[in-house]
Amino acid sequence: MQQPNTPRPGRRLLAVSDLHTGMSANVPIAESLRPTTADDWLIVAGDVAERFEDVERTLALLAGRFARVLWAPGNHELWTPAGDPVQLRGQARYERLVELCRGLGVDTPEDPWPVWEGEGGPVAVAPLFTLYDYTFRTPGARTKKESLEQAHEAGIVCTDEYLLHPEPYEGIDDWCRARVAATEERLAAHDASIPLVLAGHWPLVRQPTDILHFPEFAQWCGTVLTHDWHTRFNVAVVVYGHLHIPRTTFYDGVRFEEVSIGYPREWRRRGHPRGLLRQVLPYEAQL
Repeated sequence: MQQPNTPRPGRRLLAVSDLHTGMSANVPIAESLRPTTADDWLIVAGDVAERFEDVERTLALLAGRFARVLWAPGNHELWTPAGDPVQLRGQARYERLVELCRGLGVDTPEDPWPVWEGEGGPVAVAPLFTLYDYTFRTPGARTKKESLEQAHEAGIVCTDEYLLHPEPYEGIDDWCRARVAATEERLAAHDASIPLVLAGHWPLVRQPTDILHFPEFAQWCGTVLTHDWHTRFNVAVVVYGHLHIPRTTFYDGVRFEEVSIGYPREWRRRGHPRGLLRQVLPYEAQL
């Protein structure tokens, strides 16, 4: 009989983000996602959709196919669109999303971090919810106010400013600081002998935003408060999305995987050269 800690041949830890299934052209992409073994796990790193019914439909589909699904929220799930029957805002909306996921058997940032035992493991897979605090500022901006003013002048303003509400916090940056502090406490308490896969929607370091076509957008992409998590803690891989620039990079010797699908106008132009699902473990370097 196979021992519990023996890697199961062929099983994979996979990841995807930014499915945006509120867009009809992206629905067939989500419907095509399938495991290659009965033991495959799937990380869904945010931006499944905006409306609750679309988030539920997509996560239910994936949870029915993969051995385990782990979800971290993106900014789009946290929006409160006018047409959504669920008009919860801020923290209350996030809590309802967590409740939804738990009902589907999907892991969230509020749950214990499960340990993946396949080849390249064991690793604890940690879904993260960190948000952003406008500290990835525009060049030359000394304050959040200056950075936002420069973005507005350039006509580059994230829709979050209109649809993502921070209640009960005064601002998104306050909510971000609270999330970072709580997550950092969990990371510090984690058994350091078990490496981590940190999986969240926003990149933990600023460097991935350096290639954005519109640098003003970086301020909605993360926080400097997480810049050293990949070196302070025993991190095997970092998974993120949000930027819609799927690629593999290394910072301080740690692998970062941007795993987004993106909007139809983007993937129709570039295709899916990295595939729809990114294999996080076991790692297979792509030339």
